[in-house]
Amino acid sequence: MIRTRFTETFGIEAPIVQGGMMFVGRAELAAAVSEAGGLGTITALTQPTPQALREEIARARDLTDKPFAVNLTILPSITPPPYDEYRQAILDSGVTIVETAGSNPAPHLPAFHDNGIKVIHKCTSVRHAVKAQSLGVDAISIDGFECAGHPGEDDIPGLVLIPAAAREIEIPMIASGGFADGRGLVAALALGADGINMGTRFVATVESPVHHAVKEHIVASSELDTELILRPLNNTSRVASNSVSREVVRILDAGGEFADVRDLVAGARGRTVWETGDVEAGIWTVGTTQGLVHDIPTASALVSRIVAEAEELIRGRLAETLVADASALIEAAR
Repeated sequence: MIRTRFTETFGIEAPIVQGGMMFVGRAELAAAVSEAGGLGTITALTQPTPQALREEIARARDLTDKPFAVNLTILPSITPPPYDEYRQAILDSGVTIVETAGSNPAPHLPAFHDNGIKVIHKCTSVRHAVKAQSLGVDAISIDGFECAGHPGEDDIPGLVLIPAAAREIEIPMIASGGFADGRGLVAALALGADGINMGTRFVATVESPVHHAVKEHIVASSELDTELILRPLNNTSRVASNSVSREVVRILDAGGEFADVRDLVAGARGRTVWETGDVEAGIWTVGTTQGLVHDIPTASALVSRIVAEAEELIRGRLAETLVADASALIEAAR
């Protein structure tokens, strides 16, 4: 196994985290990833009520005795969910790891830390990561432009963002956006991260609680098959390219306002995609990494494969290259 600061801090075996995905981060997937040695994540707001979240956490505990996280994404909204009540559900359930995202985690940190909960904060920029570190979070998840969902507004891909963040971040940090295999894990480690966070790759697994047709669509798609919507509104989101997302782009590029696309981007339509497999029913998030997804394995097989691929790269090709370079230098010196 590959050991890093992240695996040591959070008590897991493999430096691989399943992202907290709306409508996807449920007990069966989170437990399967954790059982495989990674860190699975339940998405709090997928559950309709705080009590439902308590029940979902209990369901995950019936499936695994290994650590798993709960994602609490805090976003500005006209009618925000009762975040404090969801936070209390997390506290009541004895969860030991929380991923926060979407906004400043400061209001929630005292309650989490007072109850012995370690907090991973997800950021899309170095400045936000530095701020979160100063607030006392326990780890950073740095999210590059390749990611599904909200990549921020800086448009910085992981190849630049990860080492830029690593230069400033002293606590454990995982890399998000664009990761799907062992090559990505090795690259993330080389760039200064302590592991990887994957969303799209885990959607296309056996335990993922979405319709099989969605998984097959991801396998059949390429890295070109996404759209960036809501960019004129400074609320960019990367989603699957379909008739709905292309219409949203067309309307806003022509000068439309949010009211003109509100019904098209409604979350209820996106949920229909996950549940029915109709990939044209609404907006649904997916990353460019779908171009690297070619099968639908179990979570256990996927985690094992990624770790094995990474170890083989480190011990094999990269080591051989180093030896070859050293031999060439010795020969040149003769």
